[in-house]
Amino acid sequence: MKNFMREAIKEAEKSLVLGEVPVGVVIVKDNIIIARAHNLRETLQDTLAHAEILAIKEASQYTNNWRLSGCSMYVTLEPCPMCAGAILQSRISNVYIGTFEPNTGACGSVINILQNDNLNRWTNVYWNYDEKCSNILEEFFSKKR
Repeated sequence: MKNFMREAIKEAEKSLVLGEVPVGVVIVKDNIIIARAHNLRETLQDTLAHAEILAIKEASQYTNNWRLSGCSMYVTLEPCPMCAGAILQSRISNVYIGTFEPNTGACGSVINILQNDNLNRWTNVYWNYDEKCSNILEEFFSKKR
């Protein structure tokens, strides 16, 4: 099996070059990458231009369906509440996360939207800690300070 988190890290590196918070995503179906994206919020001046949202849009266009059941998302940073809500609504089956988001993480660190019995959906969450996912964020924020 391909290392899909490495592909997500490549997307995060694209964000870093643009001065964006370096988050990258790939969405996989049947062991094939069907979407890839990185943060473009500053570039597009769009609050919604998080990597997860952009990748979900691309995957929906690829499948010609808003329902992404059977798909897996590999994301370098734990999704925020907005992105976790979009993941839940898109019915992505699995989310593999590269590192924690201690301030706004919505997959278990601060709150857990993807695995909440009060909501109508459930997404499998796998914590695949990858030091590169943490390091790229630390590098970005250390340069900002």
